[in-house]
Amino acid sequence: MGIKLYKEPKLKNPIMFCGWPGIGNIGISAIESLREVLKAQEFGEIEPWDFFNPRKVSIERGLLKDLEFPSSKFYSQRIKNQDLIFFIGQEQPAEGGIRYAEGKKAYKIANLVLDVAEKFGCKRVYTSGAAVSQIHHTTKPRVWVVPNKQSLIKEIKEYENTVVMSEMEGRRSRGTITGLNGLLLGVAKKRDLEAICLMGEIPYYLQGAPWPYPKGSKSVLELLAKILDVKIDLSQLDELAETVEENIEEFLESLYTAEAIPPQVRDEIEKLRYARPTEPGPITEEEQKKMMEHIDELFREGGRQDEKSI
Repeated sequence: MGIKLYKEPKLKNPIMFCGWPGIGNIGISAIESLREVLKAQEFGEIEPWDFFNPRKVSIERGLLKDLEFPSSKFYSQRIKNQDLIFFIGQEQPAEGGIRYAEGKKAYKIANLVLDVAEKFGCKRVYTSGAAVSQIHHTTKPRVWVVPNKQSLIKEIKEYENTVVMSEMEGRRSRGTITGLNGLLLGVAKKRDLEAICLMGEIPYYLQGAPWPYPKGSKSVLELLAKILDVKIDLSQLDELAETVEENIEEFLESLYTAEAIPPQVRDEIEKLRYARPTEPGPITEEEQKKMMEHIDELFREGGRQDEKSI
């Protein structure tokens, strides 16, 4: 059990891009969109048996016909004399009821992904996820960037709309990346591979929402297009982002009208509408935590219904 390659593409110094579901599905939407635009072709997978439970069991005439597991697939493509590998995982392996990857299963799957990277001579890996931030949903999200080597920071700073996470005001050069995105950076560093995590911003009050956040995905995708020097049609993502933003406005207004959240929560969210992105958030982490207790509870109570409206 492990890696299953259907074929072995001839690749020279490829770059790898990895995506998994996460907050707002920001990372996987960006990586999957890039893969689709570039028409990368599937060439292998990580077999699911050791990592996931079946999503669905098919029965025919009273007998078990098939088990459907989350997929973890590899794709490849060449553009402008640059070879690329994509890894798209439909789920993060989790243990003990936690939401994001942690533990032996996560560590094993991270190593399997990098086994494929090294097999084909890959020297750099990009992962992508979400950065929970004190921004308003009408604001253009920035991309927080975390490299696993000091030498990469100068390159990162050359790109527009990016911020090095460790240099964010108030973070004291520290931060946390949950799940496989953070784990892969560490495992890559152990193997002396360059790895960079690109995280599109999402408003903190939407981190528990059951909706995608395409504005965050778009910011990441724009950065990936610059890195690869390719043009990408973002019109569909723009349309989705506009629809989601309209629904968020309607959702928040319904909460305000019904007085479902305290007035101070509404005031703090509305302050963010007019705050400049370069400003630190107008609230402390402790205040944010208290506010999120109210909003998370509302998402838990009515999330499925709201998800359909999006």
